[in-house]
Amino acid sequence: MLKIFNTFFWLGWISFGGPAAHIGYFRQTFVEKLKWLNDSEYAQIVALSQFLPGPGSSQVGFAVGYKHGGLPGACAAFFGFTLPSVFVMVTLAVLSSQITDSPLFHNVIHGLKLLAVIVVADATWGMYKNFCTNKISVTLALITAISLLIIPSIITQMVVLLVAALIGIKYLGKPETKPDTPFKPNIVPLAIFAILLFVVPLFTTHIPAMNLFNSFFQAGSLVFGGGHVVLPLLQNLVGDQLSQDTFLTGYAAAQAVPGPMFTFATYIGYSLMPSAPISGAFIATIAVFLPGFLLLLGVLKNWQSLAQKTAISGAVSGVNASVVGLLASALYQPVFNSAVVNSTDIALVLIGFYLLKHLKLPIVVIVGFYIAAGIIVGL
Repeated sequence: MLKIFNTFFWLGWISFGGPAAHIGYFRQTFVEKLKWLNDSEYAQIVALSQFLPGPGSSQVGFAVGYKHGGLPGACAAFFGFTLPSVFVMVTLAVLSSQITDSPLFHNVIHGLKLLAVIVVADATWGMYKNFCTNKISVTLALITAISLLIIPSIITQMVVLLVAALIGIKYLGKPETKPDTPFKPNIVPLAIFAILLFVVPLFTTHIPAMNLFNSFFQAGSLVFGGGHVVLPLLQNLVGDQLSQDTFLTGYAAAQAVPGPMFTFATYIGYSLMPSAPISGAFIATIAVFLPGFLLLLGVLKNWQSLAQKTAISGAVSGVNASVVGLLASALYQPVFNSAVVNSTDIALVLIGFYLLKHLKLPIVVIVGFYIAAGIIVGL
């Protein structure tokens, strides 16, 4: 458990660039380096996270921890990956704009965004080699990337993944093997999810902490497509309780810090409970992450049994190919688009590929290089 926590805790400090970059960091760490999973198992987790509401990259990390250490491992992964971002968001809430307005801060963030370009590109290429092995899978990846580049939306994402699954069922299925155990959903987490979503709201009117928990749990239950979607949901749920400046400052800070964007809830929760701000930050953070994790636990345990069926294996193959296209589109927007603004940035990206793929330097060395590069170029 300690190793799981430490591994994710380190990743939580260096994982800039949003969910697509996080998926790249996770693949590099848990598939290539530690070999806790193979590429196929990892891709299935990524694909599953795309169909469930909640923070996609955090769900992937939670599932990796679960497969390596059960529920305690999943919790260790979640707290390890999330605590650095929570710590930074609470610090920013306390210090307000004194740090976020600093040019040095923005220069460091810019350097680490360039690192995210390299990580996502490497993950995209690695998954392409593994899952785009015939004309159909290559075509699915291409169509997915084109669709999301032209019409970037959660609806587009869900549609292309669904279409890829249907095409995979028809053309990419493997001969069926008898599963070791039949698929059965895990009823307990699904029941807890239903109770928290539908029953708890009946009892929150006069209890501020419960009302705060309910608002963020409702938002986390409805977020499809990543952390950016949580902005309008939370604005509708709690926006009337905060000034617009406070709300937008928290959102901007969440995009600049490492780790999951859902820790935007940490900043807002801190501001919503001035009498007990740390408690408010903790309640909001747990509440916004919890729905996605409960749903994941409800279907994750027997996911491999489903994968052994011809129809399911075909659907997974189709979705795996589509996920490659999804990562390719994310490589451009938002990762490349928000990081690379001039020819110097292109040069730094090329240097990074050389350091990572040719010299094979440790990631900590490359992180240090990009922090220094961001500061120097900014000056």
